[in-house]
Amino acid sequence: MNRKVSVAPMMDCTDRHERYFLRLISKNILLYTEMIVDEAISRGDKKKLLEFNVNEKPVALQIGGSSPKLLAEATKIGEDFGYDEINLNLGCPSRKVEKNKFGACLMKEPNLVADCLSKMQAITKLPVTIKTRIGYDNVEDYENFYKFISILKSTGIKTFIIHARKAMLGKFTPKQNLNIPPLKYDYVYNLKKDFPNEEIIINGGISCTEEISTHLNKVDGVMIGRAAYHTPYLLADIEREIFKNENIPSRQEVIENLIPYVKDELKKGTRLNQIMRHTLGLFHGQTGSSHWKRYLSENMCVRNADVQKIDHIMDKVKYNNIDRTVGESA
Repeated sequence: MNRKVSVAPMMDCTDRHERYFLRLISKNILLYTEMIVDEAISRGDKKKLLEFNVNEKPVALQIGGSSPKLLAEATKIGEDFGYDEINLNLGCPSRKVEKNKFGACLMKEPNLVADCLSKMQAITKLPVTIKTRIGYDNVEDYENFYKFISILKSTGIKTFIIHARKAMLGKFTPKQNLNIPPLKYDYVYNLKKDFPNEEIIINGGISCTEEISTHLNKVDGVMIGRAAYHTPYLLADIEREIFKNENIPSRQEVIENLIPYVKDELKKGTRLNQIMRHTLGLFHGQTGSSHWKRYLSENMCVRNADVQKIDHIMDKVKYNNIDRTVGESA
């Protein structure tokens, strides 16, 4: 699987509608689901939680949990639903996640994590990967990080996605944990040197193709997060500059291609705002982008949005002279 560039799992962001939208821009980037808890997958509404459009592929399922049994069950269910990879969340630092014993707090229990990963790999033919941080609280030296990864590697895991910050458990909010702990990219670079045969993916604070190219000189892949959500047409730059793909739709063409999907989803009972909220940043940096955001915010990103307005959205784009240049990103 090509993990050269991927979009990070982000709660309340990378749902199936966002992934479909991003796939209209990029054919090569690997996409991830939001984190879904193992127990919810095993015992909940599987179709509601896991069903996705085949056009989203390749797409990886990220699971949160700490029960080897439940994680194995969730892994098998994810495989049956057609996902291309199963990823274990070892990096989420929220208090709620820690209370339920999954996410970054599991860095304290590497042997339990190893047991979980062994059970997950034993039940599936899909690649099982992990996403973690470089440390937690005051445990932030490279030696401890190296030992943690070594224990997970012993289970047969080949792909390690590393957010190059430590997690401050119970001290910072999730938002603060994305900004306050300093980035230590050198930890991830050193990990690649120490494990040259493993696939090492770097994540954290990466926002442009120049940064992606720099990291790709040191590691195997780059995972981007907030930049992909807030400025989604960045993916067009990535297609062109990283994947050397010149067949890129304009922003206007992206919306034109999204409309049939929207109409089909509306027939299934999906609310308009559940889809269109993901497109707010599409015209970022373009003439008329403020008109786009205002129109969406007032007409399509409210709970009881008028579904008839989807038929007039392209007129709004053209009227405000948005996206005159095909294939040119902000």
